Amino acid sequence: MPTPDPRVDDYIANAAAFAQPILHEIRLRVHSGCTTAEEAIKWGMPAFLYKGKLLCGMAAFKAHATLGFWQREAGSGDDSAMGQYGRLQSLGDLPGKREFTSQLRAAMQRIDAGVTRPKAAPRAPLPMPPAFAEALAGAAVAKAHFDGFSPGYQRDYLEWIGEAKRDSTRQQRIAQAIEWLSDGKHRGWKHEKH
Repeated sequence: MPTPDPRVDDYIANAAAFAQPILHEIRLRVHSGCTTAEEAIKWGMPAFLYKGKLLCGMAAFKAHATLGFWQREAGSGDDSAMGQYGRLQSLGDLPGKREFTSQLRAAMQRIDAGVTRPKAAPRAPLPMPPAFAEALAGAAVAKAHFDGFSPGYQRDYLEWIGEAKRDSTRQQRIAQAIEWLSDGKHRGWKHEKH
């Protein structure tokens, strides 16, 4: 087994008492079934890599833990936010050892075969509200920043403005958007850690 990642040790130690045995058991099963699995922290949660590719991950929350295999059979219908096994609240909620090992090996085989996780279909572009287009046309710096943003950041502004029910609210949001865009700020800038 590769050297355990101390960040995973810390994660498990800081998890709720009910979750610690679940996380320990998942870790043990992964390393038993895949002796070359490497540990990492991905998206703030413990993950296991096989040949540098994400194999599976686990997480602990206030009242449940989760387990999810990244490399799954296409169309398996198990894309829940809670992982394939739903809310794990005790060791009994984990799949049986044989089932777990079978799924682990199947995921390893898909990695070996070069199968990649299917990408989600791109979302349809949102229409530009005419009043927002007009405001951008009159604010070159704001328009340059908006045009330079990723489609996701652009969509954040378009959804926010488009969701306004009253014209007065829409106009206020457009004015705020032009101000923020002139400073190069995306819509969620207030929530960033500085």
